[in-house]
Amino acid sequence: MTHITLSPVDCFMQSADTALRTLFAKPRAARSSPQSALSAAELSMEEKRHAAGLMRVNHVGEICAQALYSAQALTAKTDALRTQFEQAAKEEMDHLAWTADRLSQLDSRPSLLNPLWYAGAFGLGLLAGRLGEGVSLGFLAETEAQVEAHLASHLLDNAMGLPACDHASRAIVAQMQQDEAAHSQAAKDAGATELSNASKELMRKAAKIMTTVAYRI
Repeated sequence: MTHITLSPVDCFMQSADTALRTLFAKPRAARSSPQSALSAAELSMEEKRHAAGLMRVNHVGEICAQALYSAQALTAKTDALRTQFEQAAKEEMDHLAWTADRLSQLDSRPSLLNPLWYAGAFGLGLLAGRLGEGVSLGFLAETEAQVEAHLASHLLDNAMGLPACDHASRAIVAQMQQDEAAHSQAAKDAGATELSNASKELMRKAAKIMTTVAYRI
């Protein structure tokens, strides 16, 4: 397929628009939230605090997803690849809206460091995109696989997971986990290159720093 070349000004404006909408506009979901059909459970103050911390981490993950996909779409060499990243970003926008709404319901807020998280993820997306289509898709596949594993940990019945009675947050996370797995598989089907073990471990360490900080700030 042909590739439509954007001017540097067009690229800047497109990237700036995505960043501003992600960071400062109220996200709107195309799909209804998975928690819509559930009745609200009464959580203790400690349960609300812990659930809010985990959902703030998940919200940061969706901020990063928008940055990653925006950068990777920007560097895509074909229309097909760009469309794949743009479609994934649209589906991830549902997650951004769901987690933002849930944070509000838990009387909490998003991370104060969201602009920093966005900038870092955008830079990684640009780097992955510059390394070629296979690597870019491989980065997408591995990112989604690690996010899927991270979300699975939130559904465990232990002190680190979401409160067992927080059915609303658990429903959101379960649907997010299913969507991330689909995105990872789609990238593999499109020809993703398997990343090295060292690269995967570096990604895990970076994610650990982000989740630890975002839980609190």
